[in-house]
Amino acid sequence: MRFLAVALSRQKKQMIISMKLHSTKQEVDAVCQRISEFGYKIHAIEGEERVVIGAVGTGDTTNHLESLEAMPQVEKAVRISAPYKFVSKEFKKSKTVISLRTHTGTVDIGGDEFVVMAGPCSVESEKQIIECAETVAAAGGTVLRGGAFKPRTSPYDFQGLEAEGLKLLAKAREITGLAIITEVMADKDVDLVAEYADVLQIGARNMQNFALLKSLGRCGRPIMLKRGLSSTIKELLMSAEYIVAHGNPNVMLCERGIRTFETETRNTCDISAVPVLNELTHLPVVIDPSHAVGNRKLVPPLARAAVAIGADGIIVETHPCPEKAWSDGAQSLTFEQWRTMMKDLAPYIALWKASRVGEPVLA
Repeated sequence: MRFLAVALSRQKKQMIISMKLHSTKQEVDAVCQRISEFGYKIHAIEGEERVVIGAVGTGDTTNHLESLEAMPQVEKAVRISAPYKFVSKEFKKSKTVISLRTHTGTVDIGGDEFVVMAGPCSVESEKQIIECAETVAAAGGTVLRGGAFKPRTSPYDFQGLEAEGLKLLAKAREITGLAIITEVMADKDVDLVAEYADVLQIGARNMQNFALLKSLGRCGRPIMLKRGLSSTIKELLMSAEYIVAHGNPNVMLCERGIRTFETETRNTCDISAVPVLNELTHLPVVIDPSHAVGNRKLVPPLARAAVAIGADGIIVETHPCPEKAWSDGAQSLTFEQWRTMMKDLAPYIALWKASRVGEPVLA
């Protein structure tokens, strides 16, 4: 029993300290100093009116909470029970909003706009990616996706244009004003991809690449973290915790289908993951219907379901000629299908927006 008690005392624990309204920097610094004296790692989130401080460490949390609540500038100090600390709703009640800024405006993910990201699986040429970007923008998409580095099951398949692909994505952004999202596969490439991309995507196979996740915590760019093929929701949130705990709070989660015994679709889209995640975390949640089903005909109905279930956005694949795509042609929408899908989504998105701002959704 003695050894068990020692082990339990060394487990990481977290406190949340909510400062009083309009606390000064000096008051916040004083609380952080006291927390540091207790041996805790500090993570502060500054709102417009209030600062919330997260603290992770070991020791007698009960006494520490009482000591901090006795400080005049502290409104409340509480313990967090979830194993994922900084991404839990216990730490932050309000939804995280990730703002992407381009020369034509701002895209907010997690706010009052349903965000549609679209583009080809792979960047193949300047003509192809610019044509895709113009088509995506014209139909109401706000973020351009495109793979410059491609993880492929076969070592003989196309692996991406790499640095040249990143330059072409940047050129498409300059022409259309779309923000761009693209995948990074290795920690050595994080700085290069961050130089060009507005959002760095972590694919399903890298969800638990912890060295990469730590690098992303220091990269200064928003991250989209895709759920692993056989990963639980808790494992997804723990991976997100790696990124946030290493300094990057701008993380969105992506449900892209998990591996089951079903063979009619490429993967099984766990649509229920969206409301579950919305209960557990403040991070935005998006759905990737293209990778979930692997069949372009099934993408539009799943996109509608994503809106209805309460996702913050979707990411889909579209290509000028899917039959000739260098990767994932079977799940890529034709341009006509893309335009039709966006028209069909409009009334669903209108209801989504009304529910977000508290307006009645039925006449």
